[in-house]
Amino acid sequence: MKILNSPTVSSFGGLNFVIEEVIKLKIDELLKGNMPILPKQSTYNWFDIIMSYWSVFFCGGDCAEDLSINLKDGLKNNPFIKIPSPDRVLNRLKSLSVPAKYFTTQRGNKEHHFSVAEQLNRINLKMLSSLPGFEKDNVVLDYDNTIIFSEKADSERTYKKENGYNPGVGLIGHHVVYVENRNGKSNAHILQHETIDRMAALLNEAEIKIDAIRADSASYTYDIIKSMERVAKRIFVRARMTAGVEKAISKIQNWEEVVIGDDILHRSSITFTPFLRKAREDKSTKTSLQEYRIVVTKEARRDGQLNMFTGEACNYSIIMTNDFELSNDEVVFFYNARGASEREFDILKNDFGWNRMPFSKLEQNTVFLIITAMCKNLYVHMIEKFSRLTNVLSPSFRIKKFIFRFICIPAKWVYSGRIRRLRLYGSIAFKT
Repeated sequence: MKILNSPTVSSFGGLNFVIEEVIKLKIDELLKGNMPILPKQSTYNWFDIIMSYWSVFFCGGDCAEDLSINLKDGLKNNPFIKIPSPDRVLNRLKSLSVPAKYFTTQRGNKEHHFSVAEQLNRINLKMLSSLPGFEKDNVVLDYDNTIIFSEKADSERTYKKENGYNPGVGLIGHHVVYVENRNGKSNAHILQHETIDRMAALLNEAEIKIDAIRADSASYTYDIIKSMERVAKRIFVRARMTAGVEKAISKIQNWEEVVIGDDILHRSSITFTPFLRKAREDKSTKTSLQEYRIVVTKEARRDGQLNMFTGEACNYSIIMTNDFELSNDEVVFFYNARGASEREFDILKNDFGWNRMPFSKLEQNTVFLIITAMCKNLYVHMIEKFSRLTNVLSPSFRIKKFIFRFICIPAKWVYSGRIRRLRLYGSIAFKT
């Protein structure tokens, strides 16, 4: 086979459309106005640094080193950005970190290691506000923590018996709106009410109005529920089985049969006032506690073991809410929709590098988590917009398919009629 040399052609021609769209959204100006001032002699501005790093993920890479190894020729001579070295990118990201904070709880002497990157979260919200598809009125906020296993120098043992971090994440639809990193030993419920207060303050500053907040059973504590009441009009939390909850369930008389596939379940609801003991410890009065509604779904246990309080051999799934208007089924369907957050964590970990953090310190890796979360938010916008312009894309595509079908288009920049034009080598029908 004979080989003929030809002029350099980029393997990632579709990336030019992504960068152009980012510039149209004026994210370059957003970074310039909100990031720390760089020295005058700096060759690269913040947009060069951040966009170069985002380009790694938009081109199928997984670490900054791909800029000089696998993507060097494909990103060379790009008219939109200058490509810095991996060391320059990582050093600039390190400079964005702020010292981590140490907290203690009222009942314990252990220190909990939290990284609160307020300014970066603020920039992320400003970027989201510039995206056409991002809603800010009466939104549904999902809060959850996820374990990221790692052997970093300061990572600590999680409840899953491996070292790692346990960041708390706020999600509105497919968009990440808040990230607060915490070390592995700090379980999700520890000081979560303070995390929610900090998140709510930034969302309020960005004029995002929260209609409902959904969270799992780690949020079923007195302090966290009180914080949620201040944040949202409606709350939906998976309740843990306690003696008070069991007694409330035992008072339910009317159960409705629910058929799901081959399983027959029963569902009902009852009003319930939780955390009476906690209120007494805080010297609060019973009238200060809000009455909630618990929606209970029960399923027969295979082993036939009876519950001491309810007298039934059943497993119970309980959702606590202050919404008394939705039907029992509507409450369950609405709460179960938060299961999509698990898919978002899978995307963040496998498509945007959360499983491969580059730094050795918690606060530095917090910068990485937020910067890549911003990249993920941009991708949501890109796939929705570009899928309307070409029939080879669908809004449901993961980034790998987006790269194969759209980014990996051979292209080169040429001068024609005193205008710089992008020449594509492919059959893609793309409308600009």
